[in-house]
Amino acid sequence: MNAPILKLFGLILVLFAALAGMTSYNSVIKAEDYRDNELNKRPQIEQALVKRGVIRARDGSLLARSVKGDDDIYRRRYSPGALRFSHVLGYDYALTIGRAGLERSRNDALAGEKDEISSIFDDLSGKRKVGDNVITNLDPQAQQIALNALGGRRGSVVAIEPATGKVRVMASTPGYDPASLRDAKVFSRLNREDNSPLFNRATQAGYVPGSTMKVVTAAAALDSGKFTPESTVVGKSPITVSGVPLKNFSDAQFGAITLTTALTNSVNTVWAQVAEQVGEDTYADYMERFGFGSDPPMDYPDGQMSPSGVFDVKAQKPIAVDSGRVDIARVAIGQERLRVTPLQMATVAATVANGGMRMKPRLTSRIVDADGRTVQRIEPEEAERVMSEESAAQLTQMMANVVKEGTGTAAALGGIEVAGKTGTAELNIPQRLNQPWFIGFAPRQSPKVAIAVTLENLVGAQGGTVAAPIAKQVMESLLR
Repeated sequence: MNAPILKLFGLILVLFAALAGMTSYNSVIKAEDYRDNELNKRPQIEQALVKRGVIRARDGSLLARSVKGDDDIYRRRYSPGALRFSHVLGYDYALTIGRAGLERSRNDALAGEKDEISSIFDDLSGKRKVGDNVITNLDPQAQQIALNALGGRRGSVVAIEPATGKVRVMASTPGYDPASLRDAKVFSRLNREDNSPLFNRATQAGYVPGSTMKVVTAAAALDSGKFTPESTVVGKSPITVSGVPLKNFSDAQFGAITLTTALTNSVNTVWAQVAEQVGEDTYADYMERFGFGSDPPMDYPDGQMSPSGVFDVKAQKPIAVDSGRVDIARVAIGQERLRVTPLQMATVAATVANGGMRMKPRLTSRIVDADGRTVQRIEPEEAERVMSEESAAQLTQMMANVVKEGTGTAAALGGIEVAGKTGTAELNIPQRLNQPWFIGFAPRQSPKVAIAVTLENLVGAQGGTVAAPIAKQVMESLLR
């Protein structure tokens, strides 16, 4: 065989190898990406021929089901109860506007997508593909109470079971009717509304946390060993921090007071000094342990959850807390360029309640097949140990004092001890626009529920008078 033919033969082998490699890459390695690409309608068309599983609340009430049309295409139908859970549930209109919420994150189960071996066996046996059902951890009664208490105002309530991470309540207002999105024009109109009803404030909104951030500061102070609940710091006002005066609320003056007293009365100048003594490296470490800076590890779609942390507002980029470009003293009291989600702050409260262990939040309880057999149970999963049990117990007692005799008395429950922290972020001082907050948990001794409540841009509102009473109502419902 002469040299030119050998070269041609070699070229053909190389091209064949390249073709085989690219085919394998596209059909195996990139298969999932191609399948999930919203521009690729083939998987959506195939799934529309499959009876999609139902979604139910914790009590078994039906939220979503599929109905077969005359054209053999299944279409999603949402019950009236789905209105309460619009953001969590999401929607499934894959051929028009796409999917969101649990309809998207649990799509494989709902659409009957199984592993390759099971799929081959079903094909050979002639078994018709059918979707599995999703049973959630969501409590309809408590969810409705949260929505009623928000009263149509823009805001959010998130309630979590501390020991398991089960999400019992995830309310965001205003909401929308998933059934109405069958009309793509309605989706387009809602997407343009100023109130952003399609926006899940519980997982996406970046709010100024105000004094609720002092819980994170206290955790770092206690667990680092640099402070105890009885450590004293002078709470005079104002003090100069980063060259700028920092005041207490109403410019209140305090002498040398304990950290417990400083949390009970939410003394800004004390917690600013505490953070500076803890140091930005240590403070950044504890923020990371609590989950700041990362997307929440929840069974909810990527792109529909936002991380919490310090952000460059203009560039919309995160700034490392230990970068030297952050005023750590003001981060410690929930100011600076700090932005958080209600889910993140509910996680902070749940972590303290759970003895310092952060759990991964979970919307789904289990996956059940069409015959009623549980095919997957979503077990509790630890995310990270944030602080020692001893530090968490100390902080719990400090937070209990806030509700007993401090700024959070409106969250108190009859016969049940509550631990919590209020926050009032001043957004526009001349217009008196505030962001009121409450985070907490109950019962103090054996916590069953942790909660975060916040409302947007309320005139003159404070966390202790607006957010705390909402938390009280929701906790009462969940503790019955």
